[in-house]
Amino acid sequence: MSDSIKHECGIAMLRLRKPIDFYINKYGTWDYGLQKIYLMMEKQHNRGQDGAGIAGIKLNVEPGNRYIFRHRSNKANPLKKIFSLIYEDIDKANRNHCKGLNDLDYIKKCAPFVCDVYLGHLRYGTYGNYNIDYVHPVSRENNWRSRNLVIAGNFNLTNVGDVFSSLVDLGQNPVDFSDTVTIIENIGHRLDEENERVFRIFKEQGYSKKDISPLIEKNLDLANVLRKASRNWDGGYAMVGMVGHGDAFAMRDPSGIRPAFYYIDEEVVVIASERPVIQTIFNVRTGDVEELPPACALIVKASGEANIEKIREEAEPRKCSFERIYFSRGTDKAIYRERKKLGELLAQPVLKALDYDIDNTIFSYIPNTAESAFYGLIKGVEDYINHSKTETILERGDKLSREDLEKIINRRPRVEKIAVKDAKLRTFITEDKSREDLVGHIYDVTYGVIRRGIDNLVVIDDSIVRGTTLKRSIIKILDRLDPKKIVIVSSSPQLRYPDCYGIDMAKLGDLIAFRAAIELLKDHGKESLIEEVYKETKAELLKPVEEVRNMLREIYEPFCADEISKKISSMLKTDDIRSVVEIVFQSIEGLHQACPGHTGDWYFTGNYPTPGGNKVANQSFINYIEGKNIRAY
Repeated sequence: MSDSIKHECGIAMLRLRKPIDFYINKYGTWDYGLQKIYLMMEKQHNRGQDGAGIAGIKLNVEPGNRYIFRHRSNKANPLKKIFSLIYEDIDKANRNHCKGLNDLDYIKKCAPFVCDVYLGHLRYGTYGNYNIDYVHPVSRENNWRSRNLVIAGNFNLTNVGDVFSSLVDLGQNPVDFSDTVTIIENIGHRLDEENERVFRIFKEQGYSKKDISPLIEKNLDLANVLRKASRNWDGGYAMVGMVGHGDAFAMRDPSGIRPAFYYIDEEVVVIASERPVIQTIFNVRTGDVEELPPACALIVKASGEANIEKIREEAEPRKCSFERIYFSRGTDKAIYRERKKLGELLAQPVLKALDYDIDNTIFSYIPNTAESAFYGLIKGVEDYINHSKTETILERGDKLSREDLEKIINRRPRVEKIAVKDAKLRTFITEDKSREDLVGHIYDVTYGVIRRGIDNLVVIDDSIVRGTTLKRSIIKILDRLDPKKIVIVSSSPQLRYPDCYGIDMAKLGDLIAFRAAIELLKDHGKESLIEEVYKETKAELLKPVEEVRNMLREIYEPFCADEISKKISSMLKTDDIRSVVEIVFQSIEGLHQACPGHTGDWYFTGNYPTPGGNKVANQSFINYIEGKNIRAY
C-alpha cells in the first residue's frame, strides 16, 4: 500500500499441554515454548511494528514464587528487544543457580519466562497512542491467582464510552478512557463476580477459604465470564487472554470481523491471527488449522482441556475484506488465489483505459503486497492477448507467412520492475516544504525501459486511501520517465467510509474518494446537499444507536464510480505532471467475486456490520464539516 495506514494488530497464544521434560526429551530444548511463541510473533510482524509484548504463566507454582511474566516494548525493533530482555533475565537467574538450566526442577519452578501458557501481541499504534501503556498484553493483578487477568487483542469498540460508563455506574474508577483499559476492566469485573459465585457455593458446603481457592480455579466458568462481559460490546475483536491459575481463552466477535485461527494436538493449543503462521511453525497442513467461529471462544482449562464455547449470538458474517486485499500474509493459499483474482478482474478496465494498446505499454506494480494482484492482472491481459491471437490466426488462416505467425505468437505483455521503495523515510525535518521534498524520494524508478513519449505505464497498488504518496511521490517519479500515459490501478474499490473496527481510518478528510465526491458536488452546483446531509447526520445521532442510518451515503449517491475515479485522477495530477494520469479502481462486484467468503466491505459501501458503524460514519462527517480533526468514536 503506497499510503501507509495503521491497521490490524497480530495476536498469538500458545498453551503447552505436556510437562516441560516432555519437550526436552522430544525436541532437546528447555525453551521450546519460547521459541515457538517468538516465531509466531515474528511471522506476524507485518501486522504491527509500533510495539510488541509477551506474557507467560507458570502452572502450579508454590506461593512466594513469581508465576506471571511480562515484557513489552515500544522501541525500534520491539520484538528483538523483548526477547533479548527475556533471555537476559534467564541468563541472570541461571548465574545465581549452581546447576542452571541443567536442573529440570529449577527450570520448571524458577527459570523466568519458561512457562506453560504464552500470549504474544504485535501492535500498530492508532491515533498517536504509542505510549508503552497501550502496548499489549495488558494485565489486571490480584493476590488470588484466579482473579489475575492478562489480555491481548486486535480490536476496536465503537461504543467504548457506553461500556466505560457502565463501569463507572458499578462504582469503578478506570484509569484511562480507552478500548484496552475498558475491556480488561469489563472482563475483570465479571471474573471477580465468577470468583465470588464459586466461592459462595463451596463456602456453603463448609470448605475453608484456603481450600476454596483451588476449587475456584478448577470450577471457574470462563465462558460465562466472557458472555457477561461482551454482551454490550459493539465492534470488531479477536482477543486472547489468560487467568493467573492457567485458564486461557481466545474469542471472536459475532460477525467475524477480525480473524483468528487455531490448531490443537496432543502437545499444544495454538491461536494466531493468520493461518499460514501456524502451518509454517508447526509444520501442519491447511486443513489442520481451523478458523475460530464468530461469536465463539476457545476455552483452554488449566488442565489442558480445550473446547469451543458459544459466547454471543452469531450475526451475519462480515469478515474483513481488507484482510484479503492487504493486511494478511499472502502465503495463505486462499488469500493468494483471491489477490490474483482481484488483479485478473481488473484486466478489462485497464485495457479499456489503454485503448487496448498493449504493444506500447509497460506493466508493473508498487511493492510488495500488490505483487499477487499484479500476477493476476498479467494473466488477464495474457488471456486477452491469447484470444486475440486465436482470432487473428483463424481469420487470416493460410494467408499468414511464417514471419507473421511468429510475430503473432510472440506477442505478450511487457513486464518490468519500475517502482522501487527505498529505506523508510525518517521525518526528522518538520518544515512542511522540506518534508514534502523528502516524501517525494520515498520511491525510485528504473530508467531506460520506457520509450519516452511512446509507451504507456500501468502500475498496480493494492489500494488507494489518502492519495498522498501517489500525488507527492509516485506519480512524480513515474512522470520522470516520460510515459505517454500513467494508469494507476487499485486492486480494491474506492475507499469511501471510515473504519471503526481496528484500522486507523476514522477521519473522512483523509480519504481521497470522499474529498473527490465533495469536489464533484461543488463542481455540479450541488453544495446544498452537503449542508442537508450535515443536518440529517446530526438528527440521526439523537436516535437510539440501533436505529441510526448511515447518511453519509447520500454524499456519493449523485455520482457513479467512474465519475469519482475521474475526479480522483484530476486531483492527483499536479500542473507539473506531463503525462496523462488515469486511476482505475476495482469494482464492488469484482471484490465480491474474488473474495466471496469475506463480505465485510463497509469501507467501500458504507454497509457496516454493527449499529455502531453507522453512528461513527455520521459523527465522522459532522467532525469533517465542523473542522474537528479528531476520531469519530
